[in-house]
Amino acid sequence: MFASLRKIENPFLRSTTAALTASSIVTIIVALAIGITKPRDESAHKFGVYSSLLSAACGALLSVIYGTSKESKKESAPDCSQQTANEGKAWQDWRNFVIVRKVKESQEITSFYLKPEDQETLPYFQPGQFLTIKLNIPGQARPVIRTYSLSDYTAPCVYYRLSIKRESSPQGLNVPPGIVSNFMHDQVQEGSIISAKPPNGKFFITLSKPLPAVLVSNGVGITPMIAMAKACSRLNPNKHIWFLHGARNGPYHAFRDEVMALAKYNPNLHIHFRYSRPEAEDEGYYHSTGYVDAALIQELVAPKPEKIYGSTDAEYFLCGSPSFLESLRVGLQESKVPNNRVFFESFGNGKKATSESTSVSLNNGKVGVAEVVFAQSGKTLNWHPEDGTILEFAEANGINPDFSCRAGICLTCMCQIKEGEVVYEEPPTGTPDPGSVLICVSRPKTSKIVLDL
Repeated sequence: MFASLRKIENPFLRSTTAALTASSIVTIIVALAIGITKPRDESAHKFGVYSSLLSAACGALLSVIYGTSKESKKESAPDCSQQTANEGKAWQDWRNFVIVRKVKESQEITSFYLKPEDQETLPYFQPGQFLTIKLNIPGQARPVIRTYSLSDYTAPCVYYRLSIKRESSPQGLNVPPGIVSNFMHDQVQEGSIISAKPPNGKFFITLSKPLPAVLVSNGVGITPMIAMAKACSRLNPNKHIWFLHGARNGPYHAFRDEVMALAKYNPNLHIHFRYSRPEAEDEGYYHSTGYVDAALIQELVAPKPEKIYGSTDAEYFLCGSPSFLESLRVGLQESKVPNNRVFFESFGNGKKATSESTSVSLNNGKVGVAEVVFAQSGKTLNWHPEDGTILEFAEANGINPDFSCRAGICLTCMCQIKEGEVVYEEPPTGTPDPGSVLICVSRPKTSKIVLDL
């Protein structure tokens, strides 16, 4: 009976069918019993009628209970979109992806939609993580590796989106423009194939946490924030999100319409756009003028969580230029926001924001010559101070570890250190795993180090 009821979606039809079915079964059984034992007993006939009616009522009631249980199970069933990067099958090493779509988002930022060339399924990722890509660029001695934040979150996961800012030469410096970003903008088209490693990174939002989240970004730092906002809106819409973003003006503001459309169906997503140099045609598309700073956070956000949650406790996610991060972190510290509630990722070069929670601190210890053992490569080499960082030293000797930012941010170069110690040129923004080091910003501290490279 229940197997048949399972196929009936309409609750009225399901209830009627259950009632008639139960009544028919009981009527047949009672009629047979009365016909055999008391065929002429009037009270037996009344009992049969009452039994039939009662069974009909019970059948209808059971169908209602069953239907409610069925709907409850349907609602509580885990949707495939709730998978994370740790669930499902992630590929190993490099995998080829096809650029299926290329979209210009602003004056500087272009999005690239990637689908696997093998057409197999994609694992979900933690909203905020990055993708490591490898490009064969003409004129470069070896493939160039970079990391870019995943800027979308869809259910089901059928593609990855990278939104890349074209990097020009820094003003006042004789430095070439960004090799990879310009190659992506100018040479990579729909149909191009690039290689990528599985999503990774420790900068992500935990959707199950009940704490409100404050997403603060400037420029291309908006990319991981969109993934976070979309994931929360779909998987935990009761979680309050404050989305603060700074841009120069409309032409430089990527994803403005996308974020505003997201807020239309999620009343718990609170948006504030601040333009530093707005134009006349931007009227109505931004909320304030100036730069996003700690004062703006205190003005717009600080009082709200307490009114909604009864507590000022919230998690802060920061992403943008190093100077932007440094200013925000100092401001949040002055506002008594605990360090363990502040998470950040830096885009760009220059002075980096430092992490007080990093497990390896800066040390002034120096060593003149060090023996460096690259365990996997089977090479033992002597390092001298003029050899630079361990990453530079490895590359100069034909060992090519993965890397991206070369600034201690993205964790791509992280490897295990089996013996000895390293010293960081400056405290890394990214926090390596226990027993691991970031070789792009470190040098040997002891006379011998053994690395799992």
